[in-house]
Amino acid sequence: MNTYDSLLAAVTSTDPDAREVRDPATGELIGHAPVQGLDDLESALDAASAAQRRWAALDDAERTIYLHRAADAIDAAAEPLAQLLSREQGKPLNGPNARFEVGACSVWTQAAADTQLPGGVILDDESGHAELVYRPLGVVGAISPWNWPMMISIWQIAPSLRMGNTVVIKPAESTTLSVMALVAVLNQVLPAGVLTVVPGKGSVVGAALTQSAKVAKVMFTGSTPVGKQIIAASADNVTRLTLELGGNDAGVVLPDVDPAAIAEGLFWGAFINTGQTCAALKRLYVHDSVYDEVVTALSDFARTVPMGVGLDEDNLLGPLQNRAQYDIVDRLVEAAKSSGARVVLGGDPDPQSPGHFYPTTLIADIDPHAELVVEEQFGPALPIIRYSDIDEAVALANELEVGLGASVWSNDREEAKRVAARLEAGTVWINSHGGLHPMVPFGGMKQSGYGREFGVEGLKAVAEPQVISG
Repeated sequence: MNTYDSLLAAVTSTDPDAREVRDPATGELIGHAPVQGLDDLESALDAASAAQRRWAALDDAERTIYLHRAADAIDAAAEPLAQLLSREQGKPLNGPNARFEVGACSVWTQAAADTQLPGGVILDDESGHAELVYRPLGVVGAISPWNWPMMISIWQIAPSLRMGNTVVIKPAESTTLSVMALVAVLNQVLPAGVLTVVPGKGSVVGAALTQSAKVAKVMFTGSTPVGKQIIAASADNVTRLTLELGGNDAGVVLPDVDPAAIAEGLFWGAFINTGQTCAALKRLYVHDSVYDEVVTALSDFARTVPMGVGLDEDNLLGPLQNRAQYDIVDRLVEAAKSSGARVVLGGDPDPQSPGHFYPTTLIADIDPHAELVVEEQFGPALPIIRYSDIDEAVALANELEVGLGASVWSNDREEAKRVAARLEAGTVWINSHGGLHPMVPFGGMKQSGYGREFGVEGLKAVAEPQVISG
């Protein structure tokens, strides 16, 4: 499976009920994704349950070796994986996009393998002896999204396997082939039954996965409304959950910045993956004294970043992955325009384009409670809000029900840290936005979900703590 054609042949379906998969940049037919049902899910769960006992019986060193082999397998198939990802999801090969995402899959797999296991002796004195150990949960049900389908799947798969669980994963319906291809590559080296993909409808396979008594843990990345459905579905079985839900991240620019120096960071914080990132910068609050200069510098940089078909090596931005998301972005931008907000850049999609391309769009002088500000647009449109008082900016940043990420931009690091401490978000970056590290815990506050991924905290999240005392 080290060529694009062989990888695609391994995952595309000839079933008459299979779903057409088309390139969101060109409309070209790529292949056909299988649509499985409840019987397939039950078979997968039974196989995962049986395999889990054997997998958990291995010692940690053996599971670590398997994960390193998995990372090597990803590296060996990196280019065809990136090509398929680019064609199905739409993101370009270069920049922080398809090749970057596949590379991150290998890096996060290795990190999950090498992270020191949690636990150990927590009491050893005259009063007694106690050890904290972390036991496998069983079968982990993973539900991955369409924006970073391979990378987020690995975030769910790798730590789960390290801790002795098996995984049944349901990919997003619009990026099924990408996840199937990744799983096929991983299963070249993993034991049978340890990792299974079940492609199907969220309303059927996804719903059943979250309700199954055979699933000990559900990991989900996606919207807050769907996350709430999963919480309700988990109640009867008291299923453990890690939920990374919607975000509408705020950035706060303080008056002491150099606008030209921060323009590139602001741009990629907002427009990485063409804005289709949960923890992207989606509303920018800029102090009145530097507002015009920041808008100009950001606009100047944005004009230099090419958008187009992902397989073109020159492009760094691609289309929106699906028409439904395109329509959301278009609706919100049109509402902002109608309200009198100023279009600095973009806002004028080509209706004749064969793909779901929405131009890089900057909207200035917008009401802080406009729809484009308070709704998560999840696309290449950034509202820029003017403020004059830091208390006002903090209040606006915190008033929404979500709190995944946020950022503060300033030349004074100590002042930036003071502002960061007031923001209600799981991660607050200073002079950058959205950067993740496999050893740094990540997750949201408020209705952006609960649980943490990555590093030691990520391993704890897919295991059951047990105290052995005496």
